[in-house]
Amino acid sequence: MLTRKAPAKINLFLKVLGPRSDGYHEIQSLMQKITLYDELTFSLSDDIILTTDADDIPVKENLVYRAAILLKDTFKVDQGAEIKLKKNIPIGAGLGGGSSDAAASLLGLRELWSINCSREDLCGIARHLGSDVPFFLYGSLSFAHGRGEKILPKRINKSFTVLLVKPDIFVSTAWAYKNFIGDRAECDSILAQSNKELTKKSEKVNNIEHFIHIFEKEEFKNLSDAVLNDLESVTAKEFPVINEIKDKLRKLGAAFALMSGSGPTVFGVFETRNRAEKASEAFSMYWTAIEETIID
Repeated sequence: MLTRKAPAKINLFLKVLGPRSDGYHEIQSLMQKITLYDELTFSLSDDIILTTDADDIPVKENLVYRAAILLKDTFKVDQGAEIKLKKNIPIGAGLGGGSSDAAASLLGLRELWSINCSREDLCGIARHLGSDVPFFLYGSLSFAHGRGEKILPKRINKSFTVLLVKPDIFVSTAWAYKNFIGDRAECDSILAQSNKELTKKSEKVNNIEHFIHIFEKEEFKNLSDAVLNDLESVTAKEFPVINEIKDKLRKLGAAFALMSGSGPTVFGVFETRNRAEKASEAFSMYWTAIEETIID
């Protein structure tokens, strides 16, 4: 039996450049794994069997099941697997739980079935499962662009504490992107450039290394022009509680606060775990978790 942990993620920034001709949106994002995990166990079986403590998603629509079937078919594996998924990451929270589970499934089954393939091979499968899935096949921090599937690994040499606050609402990622008003002309222009140029395009996040340096030095006051999530403009307009949580986090001592992904989870970065614990008491009506960012 094999066990794999699937970490959640937060978006330290998320820039949505505009719609693409393939129906997706061109994005730039710095994505960071955190110490909130789902857990998957794998054992050999005659068929693909998935059991989970989350009843929200039908088994055959679950990304773990879809990842297993796709991997099995791609490499013509004649074995099956029994997969048990224990959920700790909230569903539909903007924390990437489903994508992380899918990536963990690909990695776990590659080992269980003794498949001789590279990470790049797995990424080719991951892209068919979801835009965020390739990120979870890499290290703890990456710059993601394209529709999110193009990954440039990065590193922050210091861990920091985050308080996650999720109000009791559901936000569809597809809905958020559909309602975001982007500049198609700008997006087409960016797509015509090389990947190297693409990483330098965004005016507010045009120096990734400098952005990372700010985090390492904890100079959070210098992040005011760089920390952004374009999808906040969509989600917070529909659900004002997003901005209410952000404001409260800042008043309670967060160095900064930001919505993750399409939401609705908001995270605040705190100087110490003790401060985060005290701040969490003000959000007893919501789901909360105090976690650390992961360092490879």
